[in-house]
Amino acid sequence: MEQLKTLPIGIQSFESLRKEEFLYVDKTELIYKMIKGGHYYFLSRPRRFGKSLLMSTIHAVFDGKRELFEGLAIADKSDMDWAKHPVLHLDLNTEKYDSKEKLENKIDVFLSENEDLYGKNANEKTLGTRFEGVIQRAYDKTGKGVVILVDEYDKPMLQAIGNEELQNEFRGTLKGFYGALKSKDACIKFALLTGVTKFGKVSVFSDLNNLEDISMDYEYHNICGLTEEEVTVTLKDYVKVLADANGMTMEECTQKLRTMYDGYHFHPRGCGMYNPFSVLNTFKKKEFGSYWFETGTPTYLVELLQRDEYNLNDMEHAKADADTLNSIDSTSKDPIPVIYQSGYLTIKDYDPEFGEYTLGFPNKEVEMGFTKFLLPWYISKDKSRTAFDIKNFVLDIRSGNTEQFVKRLKALFADTPYMLIRDLENHYQNIIWAVCKLAGFYVQAEYMTSDGRIDLVLQTPKFCYVMEFKLDGTAEEALAQIEDKHYALPFELNGQQVIHIGMNFSKETKNIEKAIIG
Repeated sequence: MEQLKTLPIGIQSFESLRKEEFLYVDKTELIYKMIKGGHYYFLSRPRRFGKSLLMSTIHAVFDGKRELFEGLAIADKSDMDWAKHPVLHLDLNTEKYDSKEKLENKIDVFLSENEDLYGKNANEKTLGTRFEGVIQRAYDKTGKGVVILVDEYDKPMLQAIGNEELQNEFRGTLKGFYGALKSKDACIKFALLTGVTKFGKVSVFSDLNNLEDISMDYEYHNICGLTEEEVTVTLKDYVKVLADANGMTMEECTQKLRTMYDGYHFHPRGCGMYNPFSVLNTFKKKEFGSYWFETGTPTYLVELLQRDEYNLNDMEHAKADADTLNSIDSTSKDPIPVIYQSGYLTIKDYDPEFGEYTLGFPNKEVEMGFTKFLLPWYISKDKSRTAFDIKNFVLDIRSGNTEQFVKRLKALFADTPYMLIRDLENHYQNIIWAVCKLAGFYVQAEYMTSDGRIDLVLQTPKFCYVMEFKLDGTAEEALAQIEDKHYALPFELNGQQVIHIGMNFSKETKNIEKAIIG
């Protein structure tokens, strides 16, 4: 096997990547299509999915640096104009936006740098008029259409989720600033704005009716991330090294990569996309891990789930239409669009008759990471303690120590501060879901919800637990329901010991009042 190229972990500069001969998976055919197919684009993708590298690559195209593209698809296009254009590139990812002043200062620095290049007019007082002036002077000075690239446009808006006053301030600032894209249309050659989410209603883009949103377009579904072919064919030598390091066959290694990192869908007909950050880190470290999830803590997502008292069990099979998924209303009581656009849910199915999408976790990395992250928020414990608890839950389930399992569950509820509990029944359901979901990575778990009642089945090679939960009923009623409705019947021929558990929760004590094991 020839010497493999160095993996570009953390490198977002296309020029550095090419000059230093790092690995690059060619996306320039799609970039060529974008340049030839339109002028104004918007693209949303999850964080660490290659948006910044895409922007840097487009920047290099319009810088006229054809030499960087030798051997890539775009270099062979006879109708490509490699003339140098003025490029105004704003990256909003590098600041903590907790005030309007922070955002205005970030934009001011960007404008000042470009005013040094193209000139300044003292009569331009607002951010919007200064941006218009920079665009006009860049066009006049170079005689070339201006290229505008805005990376992570939504960072301020995301950081202000839950703070409507600050959101409105950010929206007003950005709306006025981006208005220059429309007023100076005649001077602009190409524009691309990227982010994790797209905010709707009174949007920062409401005046930009010429902005084409390609986030869910089939034509561009694979412009960021890695396809199955790119992982298994283009990067097969890296897969081979990973397989050898872990004592796996190529087939076993490929399947584990697929289970851990594949599964993102940005169009119903689009192929599954692998998370590039996790795949490249897995290749580099030669170990499977939760690389993408561990680089960011989605606290704003949990705050939305808790604010809206969302039932976590509904998250795995959430339904939404295209309008809901394409645009976020920060005042909405539905957290699913934000969770989808942030990459924690993806398209699993589509009903074309009703235009309805079914969502779910894309892969095991996200499913396990998100659930582990959620649980401490619902029981007010630190992550290390939660991991310890889950381990003991699993050991109890595997060994048939049912009484200890119930005691641990009761202790878990006892630790929850009353202030976290508003909808008690929903709170119980969410904790049970999170605990059993995490246990389900080590034992087989099934969840069935109907009529406000949770039924739970946990299976190990030796045991099968069939559980019924009541709220302000009795444990006896719960156990009788298992037996009267023959809930255990499908599992009695599997050669496992079937254990029935009836459990009653009390609103008064906010805990398990009684559990009966049958």
